[in-house]
Amino acid sequence: MSSSSSSDWMPMSRAGQLTMARNWISTINPPQNPPNWGIPPAQITEFVTVFDAAQTAFLKASSDTERTKVVTAQCNAAFKALTAKMRYLKKHFFLVPPLTEMDIASLGLKPEDTVHTPIPPPNGQVTADVGYPAAHMIELSNFRALGVPSSDPRSNAAVDIHMGIVGGVGPYAIDAPPDPRQGSTLPFARTTRRRRERFDLEGNSGKTVWFSLAYRNSTNKIGPFCPAFSAIIP
Repeated sequence: MSSSSSSDWMPMSRAGQLTMARNWISTINPPQNPPNWGIPPAQITEFVTVFDAAQTAFLKASSDTERTKVVTAQCNAAFKALTAKMRYLKKHFFLVPPLTEMDIASLGLKPEDTVHTPIPPPNGQVTADVGYPAAHMIELSNFRALGVPSSDPRSNAAVDIHMGIVGGVGPYAIDAPPDPRQGSTLPFARTTRRRRERFDLEGNSGKTVWFSLAYRNSTNKIGPFCPAFSAIIP
């Protein structure tokens, strides 16, 4: 059971949270020569108290003979208090002077990155598989890079879909097939971050639909369009 996300600095498991908290206690409250990090003694005492409560609750909740709904609820509350205290200590004391990067590493943390990393624009093309899930339905799936994908996933945060139906009805109607190299001239359909997109093209069965795709990065810069490709609407 976990109270943190996969991108969080907090360990995912409760056992991991206890291990980190135990390490913090041994670092900030050693028997001799405690580090001069400006942490009030009352804060350390409170942290030790919530750690002890969480450790005791964890042991009870892990026991087949002692675990009950009440014990489970107590364990949830104890870890909520522990992780809240850990976040408080980190925010108010651990990432400010006089701690050094070595001090921060000793706590199992990473120094804050103060250097802005620019998000590169998309520089590659994207393609997809075409499926026919039902009458007058077209599905695009398995969006992937044509060639070598970008090393920075933020460059390929989403996919812009442009589409046009030759002689069709509705907002995507076009008079003639596009130049495959000019896919961006097709009507804009949608931007997606999903693995697949379905289009209900009722009234256009038997007609040809053209698609062209382009990556969009997380700052809304659009990359080059892939060559236009077509499918017959079922």
